[in-house]
Amino acid sequence: MNVVRTKAELREALAPLRRDASAIGLVPTMGALHHGHLALLRAARDRCGLVVMSLFVNPTQFAAGEDAETYPRDEDRDLELARGAGVDLVFAPDAEEIYPTGFATSVEIAGGLTDVLCGDPARRGPDHFHGVATVVAKLFNLVQPDVAFFGRKDAQQALVVRRMARDLDFPVEIATVDTVREADGLAISSRNAYLSAEERGRAPALSRALRAAQTAIACEGASVATALFRARQDLEAAGIDPEYLEARDAETLTPAVSLNGRPVLLAVAARLGRARLIDSVIIEPDSGPTSPRGEGKPGA
Repeated sequence: MNVVRTKAELREALAPLRRDASAIGLVPTMGALHHGHLALLRAARDRCGLVVMSLFVNPTQFAAGEDAETYPRDEDRDLELARGAGVDLVFAPDAEEIYPTGFATSVEIAGGLTDVLCGDPARRGPDHFHGVATVVAKLFNLVQPDVAFFGRKDAQQALVVRRMARDLDFPVEIATVDTVREADGLAISSRNAYLSAEERGRAPALSRALRAAQTAIACEGASVATALFRARQDLEAAGIDPEYLEARDAETLTPAVSLNGRPVLLAVAARLGRARLIDSVIIEPDSGPTSPRGEGKPGA
């Protein structure tokens, strides 16, 4: 496995490999790798002849007061895990390499995808997704992957990246991989490390709430409003006041009041101590229930 730090080194390393690879897979990460990341890397390894992983804590997607400086970092461990997952090339730049002095360009996605849910100005805000889109666009230009892999837990992020790739004509497929969960249903996240023992005990209520809403709609034919009410009850029982708990069209993120023949995204975000946790599931129209706990594989 080769590790490069600069854009010039990345291009130089890719040039001879690109000629022989049947397909190039890119897995963008901010490090602090966990079983969710490893699922992305395995998916890339299964589909692509060359697997590239980026390792970069992107400062432009953090708002003032967020955890940019304290975000978990352990490069040696990340590189060991990447090597074990079969990664061929790791791009691990510093901030100055990605955003050199005088950098003044940003990618902004309109169309209602970046100003709701996490992008609501009262929450993380649309600038979060502008930062994500900008760094991913740079990675697409640098790596020129055939397929880029993202997790379904960050459903809004995957939608934003897919729209950006479509609108800017990047010739890349955006592949999504099922959320990986702990045995009790908690979606695996790097920020789970912030949870105290007491908070960790309450955190699975997020997946239970989504499961309750999903079951109410898919099995009982309940309205979206009734399903969200039941989900909120689960959160309240765990002492969690959600930042949001919403049903949205899974492709446009417009509010969903019923299935209406289209997939519905159930999404939740909540703060537990230092950790801001998100989770989501998608209900497909005319399909049976899929338990949030059963989505993906539990972490070891």
